[in-house]
Amino acid sequence: MIGRLRGELVYKRPPQLMVDVGGVGYELEAPMSTFYELPSLGASVTLFTHLAVREDAQILYAFARESERALFRSLVRVTGVGPRMALAILSGMDARRFAQCIEQGDEAALIRVPGIGRKTAQRLIVEMRDRLDGLGTGLPAGAGTGPRPGSGEDSALADAISALIALGYKPVDANRMARSADDGAKTSEEIIRGALRSVTAS
Repeated sequence: MIGRLRGELVYKRPPQLMVDVGGVGYELEAPMSTFYELPSLGASVTLFTHLAVREDAQILYAFARESERALFRSLVRVTGVGPRMALAILSGMDARRFAQCIEQGDEAALIRVPGIGRKTAQRLIVEMRDRLDGLGTGLPAGAGTGPRPGSGEDSALADAISALIALGYKPVDANRMARSADDGAKTSEEIIRGALRSVTAS
């Protein structure tokens, strides 16, 4: 089992990133809560990981801290919640907000996460309520990332739209959400954060 990686960040485009560890490039998928805290390309990064083995693939998921990974692992044990949905949940709200939804039985907020219907929201509330005490629920939202790469603002907007689609939003909704959150000077991560906040706050 691969539990942690430390190396050079060589690629990041939500939800994928790559870390070079001793000349070996590890491809990983991560929630936006982790992307918000990634350093600039070329910098050293340490990530906690979870390896998911399927019949057709082995996928390595990355998290900024152990509490994020613990919540992810708890989520995928809920009936009907797979890794993709767990990533969408961690991208749409931080652990504190998720805990509030569970404690308050807020189905409406959970249903705003793509892929979660009413029955899944109800299962999450029932099955996760007793697990919250053993999980870290104070994940900070992060402080964003550095300047955009030289490819320009259109690239940041396009990356944000692609990331939202990868998180499960329909292309037309992803386009609308990203454009409404962009002011022409934000990084792709900042656009995504704004777009996701507008959904969870509505």
